[in-house]
Amino acid sequence: MTLKELEPQLLALSDEEKAQVIELLSQGKTTIEGIEKTPGICGGSACIAETRITVWGLVEARRLGYSEADLLTSYPSLTATDLAHAWAYAAAAPSEIEAEIQANNAVMEEEP
Repeated sequence: MTLKELEPQLLALSDEEKAQVIELLSQGKTTIEGIEKTPGICGGSACIAETRITVWGLVEARRLGYSEADLLTSYPSLTATDLAHAWAYAAAAPSEIEAEIQANNAVMEEEP
């Protein structure tokens, strides 16, 4: 099947279904400037480039109430641009980030 043949079917999808298609197609392929995934580094999770600061860790910190100023203070090598890249990545790959947060929480619950 070609894209031209598939186009009418894609256009007929609801907005929610279109979002699901986009997320499905982008799994493992999300590329945002300043974010990198390196096998063997932080379990291959998306990190701020050339660091071990994970995107999911920043998202979780923000959920816990940390402000961007708090994050910049806690991570002196982090810049406002790095945070913007992290938020863009998190918005582009919400299922991936949520799965990593859940996996980390499960590990934390198992530890004595």
